[in-house]
Amino acid sequence: MTVLDTRALNRATLARQLLLDRAELPVIDAVAHLGGLQAQEPQEPFVGLWSRLRAFDPHTLSNLLTERRVVRTHLMRRTVHLVTADDALAWRARHDAMLRQRSVGAYRRELVGVDLDELAAAGRALLVDGGPRSMADLGRALAERWPEPGPRALGEVVIAALVPVVQMPPRGLWRVRAGVRNAPLASWLGREVDPLPRTGSDPVGQALVRRYLAAFGPAASADVRAWCGLAGLPTALAAMRDELVTFRDERGRELLDLPGAPRPDPETPAPVRFLPAFDNAVLGYHDRGRIIDDAHRGLSVTGARFVLVDGRVAATWSVRDGTVTVTPLRAFSRADRTAVAEQGGALASFLADGERHGFEIEASPR
Repeated sequence: MTVLDTRALNRATLARQLLLDRAELPVIDAVAHLGGLQAQEPQEPFVGLWSRLRAFDPHTLSNLLTERRVVRTHLMRRTVHLVTADDALAWRARHDAMLRQRSVGAYRRELVGVDLDELAAAGRALLVDGGPRSMADLGRALAERWPEPGPRALGEVVIAALVPVVQMPPRGLWRVRAGVRNAPLASWLGREVDPLPRTGSDPVGQALVRRYLAAFGPAASADVRAWCGLAGLPTALAAMRDELVTFRDERGRELLDLPGAPRPDPETPAPVRFLPAFDNAVLGYHDRGRIIDDAHRGLSVTGARFVLVDGRVAATWSVRDGTVTVTPLRAFSRADRTAVAEQGGALASFLADGERHGFEIEASPR
């Protein structure tokens, strides 16, 4: 069985994630190809798409949100993701059990004695009859019936798990700051969530695996689980074995992939790329060693924004007083600094949207 080293996996990831060459794709097709973008920080997906698409216009993504063709909703890993409307409807039921388990598990003590089906029905009724609500507002209304758990537990469990909802615009629009107002997913899109098939073959799970491998492969089954948070995919993977190709990584793990998916030469040059907070190019794996060193892995769950140099995390970046500031995690060569400065200056201009902007690189660590 062919062994793929870390560099080969890195270049495959960059190619699948549209980070090796910026793509000439419509924005909605890019969101679909990536299986959505993690989006609890509302402005971060704009950077993620700017780094992946040529001539990306952020207003196009805003329009897709207001046109209800993409939505912000709790999905993979119980985190807020920006996904296409079609994917939200097709995938939500398959994620229900995971969402419920993770949300209820966080408030198990508070919810003792609460019938979750009754809580879901009450939450749905409030959202339908009373219009869009914040999580806090919904929790206070539910606490009138269930005072013991408290508004926070009630609101979060309903919004994050029990009732499929969307975060309505203007939340998530370009350069707009807005609070969260939640509306039922089915009402917002005018279509019901797709029910799970009554067969044991898990066709939705198979579709998720195919989409994951197209955007993240080659990958182990543990990587698929790390991306979506679903534990029950062995049935789907077993049913798909004949259509997949297999490799090994340097640790001996079995890696699965789609036969025709790109696996570039490991020596393919990788351009500098700026990633937003919580980008799935890093978070979408159990073994993140293909893109980030173990010494920096902890940064990936704290909301750090990363700079890729030669395909790997080499720096973090932030915006301070209108200036994009890069903080190297290792020494940069002169060529590295030039390439980082070129991309960083372009990002600063994009984020400023016509306003004053600046860029700087801090000193490299010794």
